[in-house]
Amino acid sequence: MTLVVKICGLSTRATLDAALEGGADMVGLVFFPASPRHVELDSARELARAAAPQAEVVALTVDADDAQLGAIIAAVSPQLLQLHGHETPQRVAAIKQRFGLPVMKALPIATAADLAVLPDYAAVADRLLFDARPPKDATRPGGLGACFDWTLLQGIELAVPYMVSGGLSPANVAEALRISRATGVDVSSGVESAPGVKDPELIRAFIRAARATEQLSV
Repeated sequence: MTLVVKICGLSTRATLDAALEGGADMVGLVFFPASPRHVELDSARELARAAAPQAEVVALTVDADDAQLGAIIAAVSPQLLQLHGHETPQRVAAIKQRFGLPVMKALPIATAADLAVLPDYAAVADRLLFDARPPKDATRPGGLGACFDWTLLQGIELAVPYMVSGGLSPANVAEALRISRATGVDVSSGVESAPGVKDPELIRAFIRAARATEQLSV
C-alpha cells in the first residue's frame, strides 16, 4: 500500500504550498479554538481551495456537534473528517451517516490496554490515527510533540488503514514507520519553529524522510 503523508495544522498559504510542493497526500486544517493551529472558516476556505486539486483536505475537529460540523463542511468541502476528541464508535457512525463523508478517528495510545477499543472503531471508521495519549491536564488532545511506544502496534490486524502521529519529525519518521508498519504518518508540531508556526523547510524535510522509506521497502 502506498504511504500516505499528512501535514496537519496548516494555517498559511506559504506553508500549505510547501506541503503541496513536497508531495503531501493530505493537508489538515484544525477547527479547535484551544489549539494554536486553529483556523477560522474564511481562512480555511481559501486554503482548502488551493489544496483541493493536489491533496486531500482533512478537517480536524474535537467533539464537535452537528452544527459545527455542518458549518465546516459547508465552508471547506473536506474530503475527510478527522475526529480527535472523545467521540464514541456510535458517534463516529452517526457522523458518517449524517454527512456522508469518510471519517478518520484519532485514538490516544499509552499502553497495550488502549488497543482494546480498536475493533469497535475499525468497524465504523474509514481510517484510524494513533496518537500519544495527552497528559491529564492537557488543554488539547494532540499536537503536543509527544511520542508513544510504536512497538505496541506491532502485529495488530485491522480491516482499515492506520496512521501514526505524535512527536514525529524528519529525524524519527523513518523509525516510526519501520517499527509500527503503519500505512501513513501525520505530523504537526514536529515541523514547527514555534507552536502553531509551521516551517516550510521542516515540512519538506519531513516529507522527504517519509518518502525515503518507500524506496527502502521496494
